[in-house]
Amino acid sequence: MRRPVLSLAALALAALVIWLWGFGGAGQVSAWARAGQAETQQAMARLLRALRAGEPGALAGLMGLCFAYGFFHAAGPGHGKILIGGYGMAARVSAFRLSLLALASSLAQAAAAVLLVYAGVFLFDLTRQHMTDLAEDIMAPASFAAIALVGLWLAFRGLRRWGKTRATHDHHHHDHDAPCASCGHKHGPTLAEAEAVTGWRDAAALIGAVAIRPCTGALFLLILTWRMGLDLAGILGAFAMGLGTASVTLAVAIASVTLREGALARLATGDTARALPLFEIAAGVTIAALSTHLMLSVL
Repeated sequence: MRRPVLSLAALALAALVIWLWGFGGAGQVSAWARAGQAETQQAMARLLRALRAGEPGALAGLMGLCFAYGFFHAAGPGHGKILIGGYGMAARVSAFRLSLLALASSLAQAAAAVLLVYAGVFLFDLTRQHMTDLAEDIMAPASFAAIALVGLWLAFRGLRRWGKTRATHDHHHHDHDAPCASCGHKHGPTLAEAEAVTGWRDAAALIGAVAIRPCTGALFLLILTWRMGLDLAGILGAFAMGLGTASVTLAVAIASVTLREGALARLATGDTARALPLFEIAAGVTIAALSTHLMLSVL
């Protein structure tokens, strides 16, 4: 029963992707997201004035609007979705683990905004324009470049695994996870050992590549609240934006895992091990190509 459900879910998600990128759906979503961001920013300005005046409920309202801003921000074109979605297709990672990575990367992005603003204010005496220029002109291309490198790394790792899979298949289906009957030694790490090594490296690479570029909306909020003497509200608001962003990247994470498992469910058991490296190669090349295009567009 699980295989037909995964296949249907994968087909539905594939149809959504085709509509988004083949029939102009992405442009419509982007326009809707920009309109939502503009309306949310205006409402946030009103709530900040209410918060400074001490009106009850203003802080809770501000947090809700910050969450909404993060959601609208993530709904438009973004580097985090490319990386999380591509990694979900590339690696045999569970939906729960990928969701944790999506949440961690969004919160790390919020933390980067806080660090940039307060380091800029107290250590480097930067103006708001300087910090915005730093985020857009330097940190944004750096983030896209880092994501492109992660994509190339995934593609290279997929090529290596594809070569090992072919070698293992040609070696009389020898189990490289178990000790060899003739020499008593293992010819390779176990699956658990390999995942333990690559797991933390993948997590660090994904989180770091996303966090390099802080959200511009979070920067504006933090600078404004600092000037108004509402520092704590600004910091809490930045992390609320991070949670709003995470609500979208979590959906992308679950969708990518569903697509991958739906595609794998249509394969015979023996073909799955040979297909996974090809998924990793294709996803890595796609991540690298899209991120390079985005990097060149902001230079």
